[in-house]
Amino acid sequence: MEKDRLRSVIYTRIDELPTLPAVVPRILSLMEDPGADARKITEAISNDPAMTSKILKVANSAYYGFPQKITSLERAVALLGFNMVKSLALSVGVIRSLPSPALSGLFDIGNLWMHSLAVATAMRALAEDLGKDNDIESLFIVGLLHDLGKVLLAEFFPEEFARALEGSDSDTPLDQSERNVIGMDHGQVGGMLLSRWKFPQPIVTAVSTHHVPGNQCTEWVEERAILLMADSLAREIGIGDSGNKCGPAVPPDCTEVTGVEQQSLDKARRELSNAREGIEGFFEALQ
Repeated sequence: MEKDRLRSVIYTRIDELPTLPAVVPRILSLMEDPGADARKITEAISNDPAMTSKILKVANSAYYGFPQKITSLERAVALLGFNMVKSLALSVGVIRSLPSPALSGLFDIGNLWMHSLAVATAMRALAEDLGKDNDIESLFIVGLLHDLGKVLLAEFFPEEFARALEGSDSDTPLDQSERNVIGMDHGQVGGMLLSRWKFPQPIVTAVSTHHVPGNQCTEWVEERAILLMADSLAREIGIGDSGNKCGPAVPPDCTEVTGVEQQSLDKARRELSNAREGIEGFFEALQ
């Protein structure tokens, strides 16, 4: 299928997806508002009881490990920070709006989200070690949503995506197999969805270009490198399953771009391994 025709089909199918919860566009607008504060975020989220319930379940999960139960959104914001709660609300809103396709024996949506949570966790650990404190929340969103294009491919093109999964092996990464079979990879498709939903451009760019060769990627270069390193660590440790059978080695150009040292990778690897139970608790809270 020609790429322009493929894009047209994907956009048409995207428009058939359930609409985002009303709170999500509100939070997206607050992300662009320099005057947004905890009160505004709390007010926006509290108008959606289901969203509020999910966030409280996540805040009380083993992922965060708070000793006392968090019973109010205000308390969650105070403990997690309003940027993190904002990120959780966006992530929960997107996941609630996506289908749950199943390709028997090839693709499990639950394992995919577990993998994505592991990537988000590793990205946060690497960002903290690299001193990118101001970017932690946006990197968490990117990590959690970077593979959402696979959900769309499995839903919109199940036969073709199944062939792409089968075509991925130790020498052929899944994104390459997707381009061979479908003509577009999951990063590009995910970026189309987030763009349609008016997510901030840096997040759209990071998701849509994370499989573009490093020498061709000129935007969000360092953040893209952090994503690829986190993805490699998550696959190495084996939390969830991204459907990619290619080896999980950290790309050398990523360490060069970020200047990350081996001890930082080892630290993130340990933190991610120790976070397995918490990640499982986070995933259960999203259900």
